[in-house]
Amino acid sequence: MNWRGVLAIYKFELHRFRRTLWTGLAVPVITTSLYFIVFGAAIGSRMTEIGGIPYGSFIVPGLMMLSLFTESIFNASFGIHMPRFTGTIYEILSAPLSAFETVLGYVGAAATKAMIVALVIFATAHLFVPISVAHPVLMLLYLILVALTFCMFGFMVGIWAKGFEQLQVIPLLIVTPLTFLGGAFYSIDMLAEPWRSITLFNPVVYLINGFRWTFFGTADVAFGTALAATFAFFLACLAGVWWIFRTGYRLKS
Repeated sequence: MNWRGVLAIYKFELHRFRRTLWTGLAVPVITTSLYFIVFGAAIGSRMTEIGGIPYGSFIVPGLMMLSLFTESIFNASFGIHMPRFTGTIYEILSAPLSAFETVLGYVGAAATKAMIVALVIFATAHLFVPISVAHPVLMLLYLILVALTFCMFGFMVGIWAKGFEQLQVIPLLIVTPLTFLGGAFYSIDMLAEPWRSITLFNPVVYLINGFRWTFFGTADVAFGTALAATFAFFLACLAGVWWIFRTGYRLKS
């Protein structure tokens, strides 16, 4: 295992994050505050509780997941797309690093940055609503699993994209709408049929509800089901990354 090479990629990617540290942290803080003002004040004044949970506290896991999805995909896709854009990808491919070590460096750095932002949002939420986590260890482990999963997904997006415009297509047109429709700010039990059954085909529902269960011990989907769906998505992304390196898909073009 070439830990020196992995650490070099990891430090390089984190250095890019440090250059825009204040902007990278200020944006989620401001965005989270606006969500609480709009959803917490406007909607929360009419819908005080969901399943016995104060509405302001109920939306915290959804806010964290929304940010985690976006940051994970953006950081991982941009991190691997830049070497392709500048042509330095050949230096990485010719370095004494295996595919696993290369992915570990990029995905590890992207997951670290995404988790920092998610935890900043968690801290910011305490300024607006009281929050208690029923299963803190599971919450942290679940956060890591989702971050790694979406960072690998973002890594594939960065390889697939032919330009910077395409880097935004999947996060903006697919992931964000699925998150809003996946119970981030409401309970899917509030939906009438057939919309509730249709919503269960949205994979983001399971990620959000699994994470929400670690907070409150209750969710619209059983934790075992949510964890199995999340882990299946993780394995699918892992298989996708393996296929990219196995076939060399767009790595040299």
